[in-house]
Amino acid sequence: MSVSRLAEMPGIGVDRVGAAADVLAAANPKLLRLENLDCDLRPPPAAIEATRRAIEEDAANSYLPFLGQHALRRAVARHVGRLSGVAYDPERQCIITAGGLSGCLIALLALLEPGDEVVLTDPTYVGMLNRVRLAGGRPRLVPFLRDGAGCQSAWRLDLDALRRAFTLRSRGRTGARTRVAFIMSPSMPSGAVLNRAEWEAIAALCRRHDAWLLYNAAMERILYDGRPHIHPASLPGMAQRTIMVGSVSKEYRMIGWRVGWLVGPESVMRDIALASISDVVVPVGIAQEAARAALEAPERDVAEAVAEWQRRRDVIVAELADLPLVPAAGSWSMLLDVGALGHQAAAASALLLERGAIAATPMDGWGVVNGPQFVRFVFSNEPVARLRGIGDRVRRSLT
Repeated sequence: MSVSRLAEMPGIGVDRVGAAADVLAAANPKLLRLENLDCDLRPPPAAIEATRRAIEEDAANSYLPFLGQHALRRAVARHVGRLSGVAYDPERQCIITAGGLSGCLIALLALLEPGDEVVLTDPTYVGMLNRVRLAGGRPRLVPFLRDGAGCQSAWRLDLDALRRAFTLRSRGRTGARTRVAFIMSPSMPSGAVLNRAEWEAIAALCRRHDAWLLYNAAMERILYDGRPHIHPASLPGMAQRTIMVGSVSKEYRMIGWRVGWLVGPESVMRDIALASISDVVVPVGIAQEAARAALEAPERDVAEAVAEWQRRRDVIVAELADLPLVPAAGSWSMLLDVGALGHQAAAASALLLERGAIAATPMDGWGVVNGPQFVRFVFSNEPVARLRGIGDRVRRSLT
């Protein structure tokens, strides 16, 4: 029997689909790997070279400094400051983590009392939901709503539901309250991007209820169609209550390096640092100089990668124009409403793999309003040439 903290935690589904796809890919090289957030674009050349050098450096083979190498912390503070317009002290307001999601759990452990409520979007990455549960929190889901029809639609946050999520603070339980808004934009798996009105609504509720904003910024510059970058810490009164979680995994395509960071107000960073040292002690030493090199790479590095991911998104959107796909406004993935085609997500995922040679993850457990009726297509790991023809394969599988 599982311990109680695991009782409400579903699996992520990606591992099961990925394992099945591994078997089939050996016999079918045309199989499309759309189930997992991998990427075939190379990291910045300077990051690769810095990794090679670090293998020979004694300083990279050490437990110290526990909170991350000083040069990387300075680079992160500059990076976050440039995007947010807020100045951060690298020694007092920044720590390095073993990837972004490790940072998410560390921050939640430092912020939550058992039973505290955490506001998230619906859908959201089930790994974010499960980390809330691991830290003793209770997720409160706010749905994205579809604005428009089919491939002309977009995701918008249900602002009425957002207000209800914050105002239902006690729900009859002593001590339970809204403690954290745990928000990712661009959001994964939906590809939704929060607009200014949505960010302002979140900020106003955080201020009113004295709640923290834990901002998952892993994909914050992966924005399509010229959408502006809006940093929540730049909004009035939010610098002192926003904690940023970032990493080099997505924008810089450095998934295997496992380097992330937490940046926030000095008032809470001591607690977060204690939780960090009590977790992995120190992130990967030989990867930290590479992360610094990536953060100092020319701006065009990320811009060129985003342009390529948008081309891939556009191919899928055009190929599935007559199907209930919601185009991604940002990030690496988007959702197909297989419920509208008469399928549950798990069954549709199996059909796509069997009939269409497409590996796509069902969204069971990733949301309540937006969950078991969707499958996710990740477009970061398949080039345009291989994505062409996906429309026929999806229709053959599901219609």
